[in-house]
Amino acid sequence: MSLLDWFANRQKTEPQIQAQQEREIADGLWNKCSACGTLTYTKDLQANQLVCAECGFHHRVDGDERIRQLVDPKTWQPLNSHLKPTDPLKFKDHKSYSDRIRDTQEKTGLKDAVETGFGLLDGLPIALGVMDFRFMGGSMGSVVGEKLCRLIEYATNEHLPVIICCASGGARMQEGMLSLMQMAKISGALQRHKQAKLLYIPVLTNPTTGGVTASFAMLGDIIIAEPKATIAFAGRRVIEQTVREKLPEGFQTSEYLLQHGFVDAIVPRTQLKRHLAQLISLHQSFYPVKTEITEKMEHQIMK
Repeated sequence: MSLLDWFANRQKTEPQIQAQQEREIADGLWNKCSACGTLTYTKDLQANQLVCAECGFHHRVDGDERIRQLVDPKTWQPLNSHLKPTDPLKFKDHKSYSDRIRDTQEKTGLKDAVETGFGLLDGLPIALGVMDFRFMGGSMGSVVGEKLCRLIEYATNEHLPVIICCASGGARMQEGMLSLMQMAKISGALQRHKQAKLLYIPVLTNPTTGGVTASFAMLGDIIIAEPKATIAFAGRRVIEQTVREKLPEGFQTSEYLLQHGFVDAIVPRTQLKRHLAQLISLHQSFYPVKTEITEKMEHQIMK
């Protein structure tokens, strides 16, 4: 084969190969890392908890997957899963808030942006809240606040540690002041949990911003963040225009916040469950060795 023929064949086959790869990515067989561009077999990526094996990039995780990663099999018990948002202000921009809620619920299969419940983490009973960015950017509305508040109060009554995995764009503007109220309500519940000498650990994932950062995301006894997560209150441009100063690169990353004392540890997702289990075990003296919840979940596993 001549060199010209080789180039001609290459020009014919390369588009076909590229089209095949695009089809496989579209079909969900392969996943392309948005950080390094590496193609990874989707099942291998899921086995590595959606962390790129090549560069360590943490892909976004939905709520159900996060629960599977942290909670022991057959021990998850959801709380208040019946709660769903309403449209108290009859808010409308180019689309009504009620229509937006309904469309998002149909698309995600969720009632709102957080799942709450209790289960075992490496055999240790915990109360867990998991925010899901797919539902209107993980925004905090009345239902998110109510579910988290009820979760914390339940954990206080049952002497359980609380873990909340944060992923949010902030307060939900369509609910106005009702959304902002949730910051104080959750903070109050956490204060009562703290007075009971119980452990609270927020896990800050990408992104954690706005009213969530300004409230329960930063109120933990031990604050953990995932690598290279965006953690902020307001956007960079808003802050620079307000203070009229140029801000350093990466100042809203988990690494920068660790360096300046705003978070206590950066833990890769593949090590998160073990790390949380160690922290809870160190505080185990504050909790009953055996609770009715633990016995109930262990009995459920044995079935």
